[in-house]
Order: sequence, then C-alpha cells, then structure tokens
Amino acid sequence: MSLNLEDKKAVVAEVSAQVADAQTIVVAEYRGMEVGDLTVLRAKAREQGVYLRVLKNTLARRAVVDTTFAGLAEHLTGPLIYSIGTDAVAPARVLNDFAKTNDKLVLRAGSYGGKVLDKAGVQALASIPSREVLLAQLLGVMQAPISGFARVIAAVAEQKGETATA
Repeated sequence: MSLNLEDKKAVVAEVSAQVADAQTIVVAEYRGMEVGDLTVLRAKAREQGVYLRVLKNTLARRAVVDTTFAGLAEHLTGPLIYSIGTDAVAPARVLNDFAKTNDKLVLRAGSYGGKVLDKAGVQALASIPSREVLLAQLLGVMQAPISGFARVIAAVAEQKGETATA
C-alpha cells in the first residue's frame, strides 16, 4: 500500500528527528527474512535503545540530506532496514549480532562521525565495547596504582610487625 503525500512527509519528519539526534546509522539488507525474525530483531533493538525501521529508500534519502549522514545516500538501494541510535556502537552491534545468527540479514553500510563505513567498518564498530564496559576498564586502570601502593604498604607493615615480634 502506497503512502499519500502527507504520510510520506510524516515519515520523513519522524526519521529526520531521529537522525538529528543520532551518532550512527547502519543499514542492512533483510531480503528473505521471516516476520518472526524481524520481530525478534526489533525487540533486541528496543532493549538497546536503537530506532529500527524498514523505510522506502527515497524517504530515507530525504531524511539524511544536509546531515552528516548524507554520504550514506549512495548505499541506499534494495530492501533495507535502518538502525539509528544516539549510542555510537549500539546500532551496529544490534544488526551485527543478529546477522551472525541469521544469514538472511546482510550488513550493507553505515555512517559514524561523518564517515561512511563499509561492512567491515560496521563490524569493527560493533566490536567496540559498550560505554559502561569502557568506563569500568578506565576505572580499573585508574585504581591499579593506588591499590598496588596500598598492597605494598600493607606488606611492609606486616613485614615490620613480624620482625618486631621475632
């Protein structure tokens, strides 16, 4: 069923609002996927806070024009599902993880930081740990010298206590 002009304008406005706040857009071809698989994919995207939608490519091109994602327009051909998110890694991770278990979902391209990514670039972006994991790793690195110093002080104090009793 085709959309009338007002419906098309509404779709473009909705997607443009998502694109305005987005850091990353990833597109994948979903040809041959079953409805149940798409439902599972949408649920996973919702859990990660990712906007996932099947769009007409012409409407998507209109939504990304004059944005940092404009370079992605040349890759928008065929039946595509669009993954858009404010988290830089989540859109790529959702589609990449699902593509590992479903061979009918094929990563096509993405855009992050004004640069267009190919399939390998999207997979590399998806392999970056989440923000929470990176913060935990940073905290561990920052605490390592302090905790090491505390262990040395405790060992020296223990050693002096043993020599004083001997």
